[in-house]
Amino acid sequence: MTLFEIIILAIIQGVTEFLPISSSGHLLLPAELFGWVSQGLAFDVAVHVGSLLAVMIYFRQEIGQMTVAWVTQGFSKQQSTDSKLAWYVIVATIPAVIIGFLMKGWIEENARTALVIAGTTIIFGLLLWYADATAKREQELEGLTLKQVIYIGLAQVLALIPGTSRSGITMTAGLMLGLKREACARFSFLLSIPVILGAGLLATLDLLNANEAVDWYALLYGAAFSFVSAYLCIYLFLSWISRIGMLPFVIYRLALGVILLWFVFA
Repeated sequence: MTLFEIIILAIIQGVTEFLPISSSGHLLLPAELFGWVSQGLAFDVAVHVGSLLAVMIYFRQEIGQMTVAWVTQGFSKQQSTDSKLAWYVIVATIPAVIIGFLMKGWIEENARTALVIAGTTIIFGLLLWYADATAKREQELEGLTLKQVIYIGLAQVLALIPGTSRSGITMTAGLMLGLKREACARFSFLLSIPVILGAGLLATLDLLNANEAVDWYALLYGAAFSFVSAYLCIYLFLSWISRIGMLPFVIYRLALGVILLWFVFA
């Protein structure tokens, strides 16, 4: 890969990991438009590391409080807000881990196509619009219940289908349950930590088994640009989402879906 390709792909990964617009659809576009080859497993690991560092540094205070609370109160009868939130992140991650482990091979072979990604980009974009337009948006993150968390965790399973967008479907579920937009986004970003960590570890294992040649400069640049773009994305999204809502992202998803359909049927 050229330096230009490294920068563009790293920025795409960093931004689309957290915005509700589907990373799968965007990573198809450079190949379709410019004929770029796959970035390879090593680069995939690097950009995941960059995104993971960004979300962990941004939420370092919350992560620290949740970790301490979970260790000190997580197994007691009296749970604090932070220990509950730590448990909720764990509980909401379990369905995707189980289904992902069972279905990973089938999804890789059957669902990772441009047509599927175009369809899910449009369908789940419309669902996001419906959720945002009809939601009460009254509940703060501290008011989460176990029942709501289970629903969000089950919704996250749908993100295993390429084009769905993990952040998009978890925010959609949160909105439908009555959470405020920023509360949905913050919980979705906290949920991304174990998901990105797991994806990065799996990619690392695949890389070790593949004995792939490593371009260390590409990895360094990839991780750096993924980190910067992801951090800025999280900061700006949380700053703006309460004012702008989900409609701009819905419109963007619909446009992206139409472009992908054009590539499929052109």
